[in-house]
Amino acid sequence: MDNWEIARSSGVCALSGQPIEEGEEYYVVLFEDGETFRRADYSLERWTGPPEGAFCHFKSKIPSKEQKKKLLVDDDLLINFFLRLANETDVSRLHFRFVLGLILMRKRILRYQQTKHDGNREYWQMRLVKDQSLHQVLNPQLTDDQHEGVSRQLGAILHGDMGEFADTAEEWAEQTDEREEPGDA
Repeated sequence: MDNWEIARSSGVCALSGQPIEEGEEYYVVLFEDGETFRRADYSLERWTGPPEGAFCHFKSKIPSKEQKKKLLVDDDLLINFFLRLANETDVSRLHFRFVLGLILMRKRILRYQQTKHDGNREYWQMRLVKDQSLHQVLNPQLTDDQHEGVSRQLGAILHGDMGEFADTAEEWAEQTDEREEPGDA
């Protein structure tokens, strides 16, 4: 599997078939679908919690057409996704988790502790600042092209309903810098 693209919001509740209007909040649920993820949107009125088989879920909002599209990143969603990928063995998901770990380090949500080796595999031990838990992350030794591709796929999953995501990991870093408070660097 080389592609993690997730469909944009359909603008329709998966349960009722009713439209989700501009400015309205709703829930997005991702389901594992073979080697990729399937998306379903749920209106607040029909939401009773994550449905059986959900991989993860998060709250979103249909932007108004007049609003400038913004890149919004919910830290809890990023952490949840990172933790859910902990026991994955699929190569593309290992790549995905590593890049997500780098993003969480950049946002100071994860802290690098040390590198450990197991045969020819390198693992980064990282501490989740929120609860001080330790996590092992395989360093898949990505090439620049692989890193860029995984970064683009991460953006497609997390921001597919918010317009175009940055085309490269470098642009992601620039956008992250713009959100940081002065003096955080």
